[in-house]
Amino acid sequence: MASASACRAPRARFTRAGNFQDDLKRRVDLYFERTGQARTGGWRMRVNASGLLGWLVASYALLVFAQPAWWLAVPLAVSVGLAMAGVGFGVMHDGNHGSAATSPLENRLFAFTSDLLGGSSFLWRHKHNVLHHSYTNVCGLDTDIEPGVLLRFAPAQPRRAFHRFQHLYVWLLYAVFPLRWWLFDDFHQLATGRMGEGRFARPRGWDLIALLGGKAFFLGWAFIVPLLLHRWASAIPLMLVAVATLGTTLAVVFQLAHCVGEAEFHDAHTEPPTGDWAAHQVATTVDFARGNRLLGWYMGGLNYQIEHHLFPRVSHVHYPALAPLVEETCREHGVPYRAQPSFLAAVRSNVRWLRQLGRAGGERRSATIVTAALIPLVVARGAAGT
Repeated sequence: MASASACRAPRARFTRAGNFQDDLKRRVDLYFERTGQARTGGWRMRVNASGLLGWLVASYALLVFAQPAWWLAVPLAVSVGLAMAGVGFGVMHDGNHGSAATSPLENRLFAFTSDLLGGSSFLWRHKHNVLHHSYTNVCGLDTDIEPGVLLRFAPAQPRRAFHRFQHLYVWLLYAVFPLRWWLFDDFHQLATGRMGEGRFARPRGWDLIALLGGKAFFLGWAFIVPLLLHRWASAIPLMLVAVATLGTTLAVVFQLAHCVGEAEFHDAHTEPPTGDWAAHQVATTVDFARGNRLLGWYMGGLNYQIEHHLFPRVSHVHYPALAPLVEETCREHGVPYRAQPSFLAAVRSNVRWLRQLGRAGGERRSATIVTAALIPLVVARGAAGT
């Protein structure tokens, strides 16, 4: 079993782009040339954003200002949590990747919805765009798979006795994680200038003003206004319902593409990834429920994570059309392409993975199985950066 220090060694060795990524890029370029579409979301992103933000505003207004009975207030609190998650999936995510619109200002406005919902678009760009997308499922570099001592997401992480129950208690942690994110994690990262084991340039000027101003605005509408207008005994339970809905939805959706047994994992110290970056992205990522259009709309295309990781600057509205091109290219180059048939199948895979890692001996599963299948590709072709 790998030591804790092994998970923190920051090493990865990707080489230059090779035939696989060149072929992917060529086919996607041809698709946009043939269809005449922009790579950004354009009007479809604006429609999606209007719908999701309207859902959130309407749910919040009815819950806070309409004085509903408890039997209506509880589903409204659930609706607020689901709408907040939907804005994160379908509005903030594309904006932070610069794929929502051609205008940088418009992308920043889409991204700023993260700040209005209690997060930080500035910190997200470093954590998600840089660390997660560059080093997907590399223990020690990808902070998305470093949940702390209570959970074990990767084989290289040390196993503790209580992890045998993690597939049961993880749901409680999912339900409360937004509170830690809003009230501790962002401020701790801002104060220390550290994210995981690495340092980052802390925000200054307008970036810092936006971060702190967004936090203040969020705390105002999410906590202060409801507590001023309602009795604490009724307001706080409804807040917790909304928080639990938001946290569980966010955590589950973001786990399904990477923290599953079908995905590859690496240890940055003992087993750093090498070779083709594009092949690494495919090997560490799993699509799911690709035929479910309603789910795809709500999740902002996050069920097409392979396509997103290969082309993060392309809006999610194009992923259903690009997926067959990517899958065919992977098949021709001998790169394993994995997709779960449904959302529930992906959830079951995630639970199986958590249960497996919680058992004694679960740490024996390694990236070497999948890596061995990629050796011919790595030898023949180089890698690409983000």
